[in-house]
Amino acid sequence: MNTFGRNFIVSLFGESHGEAIGVVLDGVPAGIPLTVEDFVSDIRRRKSGGKGTTPRIEADEPVILSGVYEDHTTGAPLAILFKNTNTHSSDYDILQQVPRPGHADFVADVKFDSFNDPRGGGHFSGRLTLPIVAAGVVAKKAIASVLEGEEEEPARGKGSASGKGSEPTPCDIKAKIVEPGGIRRSNNSEKKWREALDAATAEGDSLGAVVECVIREVPVGLGEPFFNSLESCISHAIFSIPGVRGIEFGDGFKAAAMKGSEHNDPFGPDGHPVKNGAGGINGGISNGEDIVFRVAFKPTSSIAKEQQTLNFVTDKMTALSVPGRHDVCFALRTPVIVEAMAALVLADQLV
Repeated sequence: MNTFGRNFIVSLFGESHGEAIGVVLDGVPAGIPLTVEDFVSDIRRRKSGGKGTTPRIEADEPVILSGVYEDHTTGAPLAILFKNTNTHSSDYDILQQVPRPGHADFVADVKFDSFNDPRGGGHFSGRLTLPIVAAGVVAKKAIASVLEGEEEEPARGKGSASGKGSEPTPCDIKAKIVEPGGIRRSNNSEKKWREALDAATAEGDSLGAVVECVIREVPVGLGEPFFNSLESCISHAIFSIPGVRGIEFGDGFKAAAMKGSEHNDPFGPDGHPVKNGAGGINGGISNGEDIVFRVAFKPTSSIAKEQQTLNFVTDKMTALSVPGRHDVCFALRTPVIVEAMAALVLADQLV
């Protein structure tokens, strides 16, 4: 399905080389200030053109089709459109015979009986993360609107036991790359990373990365036990981003090698945990601490480096060098996408 959420509902549409892509948001509170200029900053963070990113440059100008009147949301479904103008569809002709290893070409062709649009990856393309970023901008505003509206009468549990005061602060969501190409970021790692990126570019290969997201000032009580735990909802959204291979919260996989006394988060005199091995979530419910999670992105599937793979028309193995314009490390553009997905989950919990 192309829809996510129960209260703040997100629906994606479009294909990479189609006329346009976009998003429809239902459940957006009325009265939120919103103009095209509000999208500029986050869209710029996702934009290509930098070192290691695709040379495909699009205008990425949002067109608000509905749900806004006199620069404020109306409460009706909010539709945002982006035109596709810089496409080289002929680059993808060979991929109908020779699906890209690691990409969705093969499974999409089988699932949709060859009726899917294969150009640029179609609906499976990372191009579809653009309307996700736009949706994230609206979600961040919705979160702020809801929490600011609760200032006079905070919900039970918010600010009382956490020692953070009675005035809730809108959730602050920030993501960054912490491990590009398997190189942990430090004061002297930038040179190594650039060398690794240059080497992969020269080889026609690609790199992945790990992105860390921290959400500060989260109210206590978001999430449900078991199937709608806050980790489950965040993980669902994050794994919807093309190219994600893993997610961990707090101590993450390291917790498996710890003792309980090392991983547990005892409560301090002020009523909140003195450490954060759980990543801000206990029993599927936010505990008032920072929500901290890390996301593993795979290397870009579309690479110029030759790979031996099957030609499904001739039924013979062949050498494939993927044509077209692709990111050497698409993860460089993902922190803002991770933030957007986290915002969608929190908005769905709060509105």
